[in-house]
Amino acid sequence: MATIAEVARHAGVSSSTVSYVLSGKRSISEKTRSRVERSIRELGYHPNAGARALASNRSRIIALMVPLRTDMYLPVMMEIAIAVATTARQHGQDVLLLTGEEGPTAVRRVVGSGLADAMIVMDVELEDERVPLLRTAERPAVLIGQPADPVGLTCVDLDFAATGALCVDHLADLGHRDVAMIGEATGVYRRHTGFAERTLVGLRARARERGVRVIHRPCEGTYESTAGVLARIFEERPGTTGLVVQNESAVDPLLNLLRQQGRAVPEDVSVVAICPEQVALQASVQLTSVALPAHEMGRRAVELVIAKVEGGEPEALTLLRPQLTVRASTGPAPA
Repeated sequence: MATIAEVARHAGVSSSTVSYVLSGKRSISEKTRSRVERSIRELGYHPNAGARALASNRSRIIALMVPLRTDMYLPVMMEIAIAVATTARQHGQDVLLLTGEEGPTAVRRVVGSGLADAMIVMDVELEDERVPLLRTAERPAVLIGQPADPVGLTCVDLDFAATGALCVDHLADLGHRDVAMIGEATGVYRRHTGFAERTLVGLRARARERGVRVIHRPCEGTYESTAGVLARIFEERPGTTGLVVQNESAVDPLLNLLRQQGRAVPEDVSVVAICPEQVALQASVQLTSVALPAHEMGRRAVELVIAKVEGGEPEALTLLRPQLTVRASTGPAPA
């Protein structure tokens, strides 16, 4: 592995000049900086993390807290995590991944150890136990999600309340008056996870405004649980013609069950999904959907947290506007 002295000889400068280029502590001419950076790339030089931290008083590490729960759709969580990691690398940062369900303990460990300059926190609950510590922590933090009270915090999220409303509007515009929502697993609502709760709030509020009857049923996402939820919906509301699905694992079982029951999509039942684009496109019927902007949320979170590390005061709440794409799974309500 190349050393800083070898980089200096290759670039024809002193070792201190290379150090100044790396640390940014002194102004270096653009010509010299370019020559040093070219030598760094050609030699494959990587600064020692410990020495770099001592020199700058920064570790250039971001801690990403992403509890891997069995009742969450992990591909979305991992897509956000990958977006965080790739964006961080573009800014010369590394990512420390914390996947345990530790709550405040993980926050205390990051702050106390000094291993990371900042934190990005996922799987945010409305009354999240980590929030009081994050408000007072010495390390900057950004939440991907919203607690009930976001005051004093920096958050980025899809506007899930607007997402729920958008789904209702689409179905109401097509003439549907009885709509059911097949939601996340029971544990997600038991924890009052922010994205799921906010979707429900937006969906129910818009349904009242539009004169749409709506019911919500959690679903574990297995074939058996989806079958039970669907049977219950049509038993309670036989006239249901619109379904909103916020559970990626339930999409394929749902479409299979509707087909087995002789219910054509969208002639008999229209389906709108809140899911990744790939899930909507690969379903047996391409789904009208609101996509989850996982990459955009991860990218924005990194940019916000780096701005905070550098002393900036970014906007407290960044809500991404939902976009509904109409595909083959929705149509006019049956006469």
